[in-house]
Amino acid sequence: MTTESAAAGARATVYGYPRQGQNRELKKAVEGYWKGRVTADALRATAAELRRTHWQQLADAGIGTVPTGDFSYYDHVLDTTVMVGAIPERHREAVAAGASPHSPLRPDPGCPLDVYFAMARGTQDVAPLEMTKWFDTNYHYLVPELGPNTVFTADSGKQVGELTEALALGLTARPVLVGPVTYLLLAKPAPGVAADFDPLTLLDRLLPVYAEVLADLRAAGAGWVQLDEPALVADRTPAELNAAARAYRALGALTDRPKLLVASYFDRLGDALPVLAKAPVDGLALDFTGPAAANLDALAAVGGLPGKRLVAGVVDGRNIWVNDLTASLTTLGTLLGLADRVDVAASCSLLHVPLDTTAERDIDPQVLRWLAFARQKAAEVVTLAEGLARGTGAIAAELVANKADLASRARSPLTRDPVVRARAAAVTDADARRSEPYAERAAAQRAHLGLPLLPTTTIGSFPQTTEVRTARADLRAGRIGTEGYEERIRTEIREVLAFQEKAGLDVLVHGEPERNDMVQYFAEQLTGYLATRHGWVQSYGTRYVRPPILAGDVSRPGPMTVRWTTYAQSCTERPVKGMLTGPVTMLAWSFVRDDQPLGDTARQVALALRDEVGDLEAAGTPVIQVDEPALRETLPLRAAGRAGYLSWATEAFRLTTGGVRPDTQIHTHMCYAEFGDIVQAIDDLDADVISLEAARSHMQVARELAAHGYPREAGPGVYDIHSPRVPSAEEAAALLRTGLKAIPAERLWVNPDCGLKTRGWAETRASLENLVTAARTVRGELDAL
Repeated sequence: MTTESAAAGARATVYGYPRQGQNRELKKAVEGYWKGRVTADALRATAAELRRTHWQQLADAGIGTVPTGDFSYYDHVLDTTVMVGAIPERHREAVAAGASPHSPLRPDPGCPLDVYFAMARGTQDVAPLEMTKWFDTNYHYLVPELGPNTVFTADSGKQVGELTEALALGLTARPVLVGPVTYLLLAKPAPGVAADFDPLTLLDRLLPVYAEVLADLRAAGAGWVQLDEPALVADRTPAELNAAARAYRALGALTDRPKLLVASYFDRLGDALPVLAKAPVDGLALDFTGPAAANLDALAAVGGLPGKRLVAGVVDGRNIWVNDLTASLTTLGTLLGLADRVDVAASCSLLHVPLDTTAERDIDPQVLRWLAFARQKAAEVVTLAEGLARGTGAIAAELVANKADLASRARSPLTRDPVVRARAAAVTDADARRSEPYAERAAAQRAHLGLPLLPTTTIGSFPQTTEVRTARADLRAGRIGTEGYEERIRTEIREVLAFQEKAGLDVLVHGEPERNDMVQYFAEQLTGYLATRHGWVQSYGTRYVRPPILAGDVSRPGPMTVRWTTYAQSCTERPVKGMLTGPVTMLAWSFVRDDQPLGDTARQVALALRDEVGDLEAAGTPVIQVDEPALRETLPLRAAGRAGYLSWATEAFRLTTGGVRPDTQIHTHMCYAEFGDIVQAIDDLDADVISLEAARSHMQVARELAAHGYPREAGPGVYDIHSPRVPSAEEAAALLRTGLKAIPAERLWVNPDCGLKTRGWAETRASLENLVTAARTVRGELDAL
């Protein structure tokens, strides 16, 4: 058994690792538990085996210190809520009363797992915690709910247990915790608490709990503990910076504690750097990739970290391109003079990248050498640590191979298409503007569509049934032909349309049964993209996605959605929406090329989508939705970079949609982010209708739109689709009435928060029927006025 304090020579580490397993074993075990097919003990055993496998992979690669505590059944922020005892009473009470968030057939009152999953998913009678994006990534965390009466109590069982497991394997291990300042800055006022309550005021109440956890970890054998404070890379007020200083003075002054490593990532620390550099902690972990490369000069400006350890994140933990080893060694060499000890790491947890490139059999072997997933990034960290410790001669072969891979990518014809570049260069301002102002478009669309007050619709996808998934797998495996597969898709579309008509929805969708993923489906039909088979990345809970790889210039060889959209429209008299994924989301939910400005790449994608929009309109599609759920997610963490980003991002959306007629209604959709600081950008999109997540936040976004004076139509969601619970008609109607206080009835739509792909049919039917009933009820109330 070894602790990090005993491993003075350790130079390579990482902050976290993908949780799911090579074949998504964690997803299958957790979902099996929810369905009552997997016992709690079996779920715990699967989790323990995954942790052991992942730690051993890291150790075998040469990682000197493995992280513990980063593993999670659902979300590491939720784990922190459990660690500090901030579990909402409604979730404890619901489970104690016999409600089970996983199976009504097998309630398990009092089971900690059931309380945990009740917070994540809710029960039929109790809403879950709100979910939103983890900084500017596509990972979602569960937002802590705190108030002036919150009582924190330490529960270090998970953290101590996982450390003990790793030490028992003979590994050097470092527990990783969400830091106290970041935890409070990510929290929100609990239901019933004043909206202006600041959770950061609870810091002095929270710090003794962290002190107790740190003491427990030290007693269990931890030499170092990592406290992640990524919230400090955003713009912070003097009061927030003072809180950080106070927190780490207090924790640093503890006598019964391990050594403390405070980590930041995703951007430069800015004004928080001197605060942490002066704090009585034992080391800092800083990001030196992308915009965070500015940390290098800033660290020199504050005099470095004399007497402290520096962990340098020089391998990009968020993208999948191979590291430029020579450039990273140059950075590391400069850092050697700025701290007593310099270790090497990825820039952030490797949670954000797939597990292993060697599983990919369909990508050209030469192209595969351009890519590094989690296992390859760990190897890069080890190589750099060896080069730093022993000199470049020790890694000469690796440097030669790395230079060859970088050169291969730079000169590949996959990356550049002169025709695409010429078209992008010829874009004018007029191309990104609708031909008529909104007021005139709205009148034309009302006449064209003939919709009632409070029109109802869904966001796009419907549940992907076992039959649809099986048909797709059978087609890939050659067990059925194209004709048989397409007949299955046609049948599914007809069934989805029939349900929507019977339920009374006003604007229909075809349900997207032919689509595997809202980004991957389009990427597979565009030039410049690569697809993976096993490149799974966690989005939230058990929801995993396979981000495509945007490697080169983008164009559209032919129509992508027109065939199925027009087939659906031929089956009904009601309007059917065409469904596209917008250019910003196509970038944000891909591993995007890093060899040219993002705005240039977005313009290429927008032009390809513009062609698709034009073809949909020409085929008679009256409503076209271009989803941009990632617009807020991709917003730079610091205000200084936001204007430039929003300029090219909103232009890309308008370039996609700017060529349609006034009577063609353009919708967009956004979900699970904080929208208040991008309301002007939402306005600048010039979409006719926007639908947004709002159910868990109780219509907060509707109030934000009203405060801005948003002039167009909006559909704040009344049905939280990320929980299996079925909202009642009265619950949906109550949300609608709240929405009407902010948005006039003639501009308010009624819809779920998001697409329904991950839901089951039984809950979808009941929820949408209740949604339509709610719309009719409130419509009747308005008519009676």
